Order: sequence, then structure tokens, then C-alpha cells
Amino acid sequence: MSKTFRDWSLDQALLLPPSVHDFVPAGHLSRFVVALVTEELDLSAILASYKGEKGQPPYHPAMMVALLLYAYAVGIYSSRRIAKACIERVDFMAIVALDAPDFRTTSEFRRRHLVALSALFVQVLKLCEQAGLVKLGHVALDGTKIKANASKHKAMSYERMKKREPELQAEVDGWLKAAEAADAAEDAAFGVDRRGDEMPDWVADKQARLAKIRQAKAELEAEAKAKAAAEQAAREKKNGDKLRPGRKAVPPSDVPEPKAQRNFTDPDSRILKTKDGYIQGYNAQAAVDAQEQIIVAHTLSNNGNDQAQLAPLLDATKANLGRNPDEVSADAGYCSAANLRTLIRRRIKGYIATGRQKHGTKSATGKRSVKPGSLLARMNIRLKRGGHRSRYRLRKQVVEPVFGQIKQARGFRQFLLRGIDKVKAEWAMICTAHNLRKLALAVA
Repeated sequence: MSKTFRDWSLDQALLLPPSVHDFVPAGHLSRFVVALVTEELDLSAILASYKGEKGQPPYHPAMMVALLLYAYAVGIYSSRRIAKACIERVDFMAIVALDAPDFRTTSEFRRRHLVALSALFVQVLKLCEQAGLVKLGHVALDGTKIKANASKHKAMSYERMKKREPELQAEVDGWLKAAEAADAAEDAAFGVDRRGDEMPDWVADKQARLAKIRQAKAELEAEAKAKAAAEQAAREKKNGDKLRPGRKAVPPSDVPEPKAQRNFTDPDSRILKTKDGYIQGYNAQAAVDAQEQIIVAHTLSNNGNDQAQLAPLLDATKANLGRNPDEVSADAGYCSAANLRTLIRRRIKGYIATGRQKHGTKSATGKRSVKPGSLLARMNIRLKRGGHRSRYRLRKQVVEPVFGQIKQARGFRQFLLRGIDKVKAEWAMICTAHNLRKLALAVA
């Protein structure tokens, strides 16, 4: 007896046109994002920029915001991939209502409203707080290195710049002289009205690279001079008018270090060390609430060291939610006497490792020499007392899974934009999308 199958008719016409709401089931993330954007978020900063514009009506800003937030929430970041999804995936079709914008429209909307889009982080965070997902009982801090939209092979050190600049200049001068000699010979052979006086493309390329090297070299020198001036001013302020005995201190150098580098593609990015080697990238920071792994604050820098990021993360947390957390945990990268004093001054109970934690040990202390009675010694005692129940142990299970969800589950491993201001806004959008997913799961 033959098996009976369900009818498969590709040419079957629909009696009534389908509704885009029926493309996805109730409770789908795309429906939640559309409802959130249209009913909860304040888009006045974006809408105000369209007043008085002439020409063809643009796509509705609310639709574009919903499209971008949903795309980031499901791990699609490129404007070309978003445009492709709008004509291939029913969840994206449901958002754009079968009127898909092209990739240039999506890219231009993101570029034009980047600041306003990054500001949506606070609105989504406050909705998470209203839903009971944020308690600020314990907040864990950490940073992760993310690749910039630039190759580390396009960077050059100051020492190499000083050596390569005269070499390139000599090459360009030689080529120009050769071109002039060739022009003179051709003029003599073919006449002065004949073509052939254009500069070869390879000469222009070398000249362009020489110009980039000179610009990067000048920027490094300007940074070194500004740093030296700031350091000298700090010394004078500290010493005042007091005359100290002994040899006079050597003034700070205003010449860049030989190994100081500048990338030609994204000058704001830096070479950063990771556990897998060196990358050209940025140091993205997040403060995560232990209740439901909600990101309550974020920062970003091009410095591989985390120490300077503790206070900005705490400042951002208070600015976003109006209060400080009760407890804060962080790894040894944030440990310094200044940071421990910051926690005491703000009446926050801290759990910060004073050294690298070894696998299987009960506390996060290392071989760092600690003066008895100092803030570091007191932190050591606090961590040892907790043992395997130490509140420091919350750090790994709170903040590290968040970076795993962003980088591994949703595939965000490289920034699309260039320049630290744009990259900061892009990181804010990534954090917003993370919180949005948590909020959708909580209210489902």
C-alpha cells in the first residue's frame, strides 16, 4: 500500500492576501521589538530631524529602528546582510511589512542617527528595571577585547616611520626625476604636443602612503608633546614652590616612544594583547547586574588596561539608574589602591582580585607584594574569608557569560565602524540588543 502525502502545490493562489502579522507566531521576538519601539521607546530625537524635509517620503523611522534593534538582537550587523534578510526571512519581512529598504538606506540611517540609537540603551535599561530585572545588589565588571575594522598589519611604529619616510621620499624623488627625463626624451622624439606627461599610478600610490606616514608621525609627535606638557604641569602642581634637595628631575620627553604605533585604517584603534595573541582593536567594558545578567553600564577605550575603567563604569551606572550598586566584583585588572578608595568613598562593598586567581584556589589572590594594613591587604583578607562562598565567585557567572552570548552566540567579533566615537555608539547598540533579548524572555 503506497504512502499518502500532504498536497504540495506551489502554484496555489491565496484567496485573501496574507497579513504580515501572521508571518511569525505570537510571542516571537520580532513582534516584541515592534511593540517595544512603537509603544514604549521615545524616538523624538530621531523624528525631530525629519521636520521640513522635501523630496520622496523616507522610510518610517520607527520601522528602521525596529529593524536595526531586531537585527542586532539576532546577530546580524552588516547593512547588506540586513537587506538580504528583509527579502529572504519572514521575521524581517514582518518588521518591514514587505517594503524592504536597501542596504544603503539602512547604513545611512544608522550613520545619521548613531548618537540617538546609542542613547536608546538607557530607555531599554529602565524598562528592564521596571520589569524587576535589575536590583543592583551585586554588579560584576569586566572588559573584552574586540577587533577594530582595521588590520594590525596596517599599523606602523614611530621608529619605523622615521626610517621609512626618507626612504619613500627618496624613491618618489627618483621616480619624479625619471619621469621628467622620460618626458624630455619623448618630447624630443615625438613633439611637445604629444601625451605621456601623466604621472604613473604607482608613483601616486607611494606619494599617498608617504602622506599617510607623515600625518600619523605628526599625530604621534603631537600626542607625545601634549602628554609631556600634562606630566610636567602635574609635577609642578605637586611640588609647588618647595625646593627639593638633590639633582633636578629630568623633564618628561616630548618625543614619541620608538614602539608607539598608529594604524592607517582606524587611527583610534590600538594593538591589544589577548589570550589568543595580539589584535588591532578596542577594549569594550560592561557592568552587569547579577539578577538577570542585564548590562547596567558600558564604556569603551583603546587602552588594554582595565584599571581606569572602574570609576567610569560606576559613574555610568549611577547616571543610568540613579543609585550605586551595593556590591561590585571585578578581576585583578581593576585592582589598584585608587579604585579601592573609590569603592570606599561611594560606600560600595567591593570584591576585587588582588592578583591572578589560580585554578582550584579558594581566593583570587596572587603573588603581588601587599603591605600589611593597606587597602590591598584588607581586600586579601575579605576574599580569603569568603573561601568558596566568596561573593567574588559571582563575577565569572555574571559578566563572562554576557560576553559569551554577544561574541559567540550572536557572533559579534569585530566592529563595523571606525573611529572611537562611532565604535562607542556601536558598542552601546550591542549592549541595548543584549538587554532587549533579556527583557523579551522575561515578559514572554
